[in-house]
Formats: sequence, structure tokens, C-alpha cells
Amino acid sequence: MVIPVHDMNPVRRTPVVTYGLIALCTVVFLLGPLSGFTPSYGTGHALQCEQAVYFDRWGVIPAELFHGQLPIGRLAQPAGCPVPHGFWKSPFVSVFTAMFLHGGWLHLIGNMLFLYVFGDNVENRMGRVRFALFYLAAGYLATYGFALGHPEDTQSLVGASGAISGALGAYLYLFPRARVTSLFPFLFFIPLRFPAWVVLGFWFVLQWLAAQTAQGGPGIAYLAHVVGFAFGFFCAWVCYRPRRKVSVVIGSTQGDIQP
Repeated sequence: MVIPVHDMNPVRRTPVVTYGLIALCTVVFLLGPLSGFTPSYGTGHALQCEQAVYFDRWGVIPAELFHGQLPIGRLAQPAGCPVPHGFWKSPFVSVFTAMFLHGGWLHLIGNMLFLYVFGDNVENRMGRVRFALFYLAAGYLATYGFALGHPEDTQSLVGASGAISGALGAYLYLFPRARVTSLFPFLFFIPLRFPAWVVLGFWFVLQWLAAQTAQGGPGIAYLAHVVGFAFGFFCAWVCYRPRRKVSVVIGSTQGDIQP
């Protein structure tokens, strides 16, 4: 595990989209059932039931992306919860709404920290509108990639991890030598500074290895991280790789052209 906290890579203008995404995710979480600031959801077992319904309604259920909205009876609910009232949802739209939901304070803080450290530079390079579209595309592709690997999974998938992983992949290609200060838990959280290619390369390898052993069900969607990261790197490579300069000589010296 690696925790980036700062990069030596200043930006030219305020990353409005990055800050807006952080603010929106934070507000949505504070208004949801896991923040502790919304007593209307109840407490104890009643709160657990409300959380399950909340995530089923606004989160992504991989099986629904291929089979349409599932009946209430097929959704995973805590034992002893009353059968919730039916609700309409669009599985395709749920990919979008799930990007702004998080399963707890640590989930939210971790994702927003990664977005804060790496998103601003990618936004500056791409521009605000293109970065916003890129972020959504990475989130969608990462979610569908995870669903392809777990097509029958009925557990709700929430979080901005897939979209943020796309930003990490793009950052790796665009700024591989930028210095990133990170904390490594296995080194007692000592802050160390490495090039981005070391930090993000190490992070990606961990996600890749975890994705090979992770099974369906609750937990971290490592496969979504891998797909989002690969998409971000490939997209940056296609759009920003150096172009070959072709020199064209027009004209000739006297005597080069014979009649």
C-alpha cells in the first residue's frame, strides 16, 4: 500500500474540475447514511437496512449492467431487514451516480487524497472540459470492466476509484519524473520522495496482483482500478505522445534539376 501526500509539480491555473469533484463527493457523502450527520436514516440495525437500500438504489450492481434492474428479492440485504419498496433505476445511469458515493470515511478520504495529488496536473494538461469527459469515461470503462469480470455479482459497487485510477494512469505517462512524497505503511509511515513512475508503478503492481486473487463480493474493486489505470495511460499516450517531425525540403540548389 502507498499513500501519496504531495507532488513537486506546480499547476498553472486553479484545477476547478478537480476541486469540484472533491467537493461534490464530500457533500454527497455527508448527506448519505454513512456520515453520521443524517439522523433521519436511523441507528443500529435500521441504519444498516437503510444503507443497503441506499447503495442498491444509487450504486452499481454488476449483474444489472447485463441483465437490467434486478428484482428486490435478488439484492443482497442484511438479515432481518424488511423487504424494501421497489424503486426504478437505470443501470447505465447508476454507473454515474456510483462515482460520487463512498462506503465510509476512509474510502472517501483515500480517494479524494489521490484525486487531489494527481488530478490537478492532469486537468491542467488536458483542459477542464476534456478532463471532465476523460474522468467520466475512465469511471464508466473501469466499472464495466469490473462487471465483465464479475457478471453475476449482486453486491453494490460504489466509489470514484475507477475514474481516479484513470487520472493516475494519465499522470504516469504525462509526468513520470515528477517527485511524489508518499507514506509507506510497511516503512512505519516515513515520508519518502520518489519519481512518479516508482510510486504509481508500485501502486499499479499491487492492484494488479490483488486483482488476480480477488473474488466477487464485497471488498475493493481491484479490477476496476486496473482497467481505469490502463485506460488513462493509453489515452494519454494516444493524445500526448511526441509527434515525429518530418522535414520537407522545398526547392533545390542550382544544377540539382536537369532539364
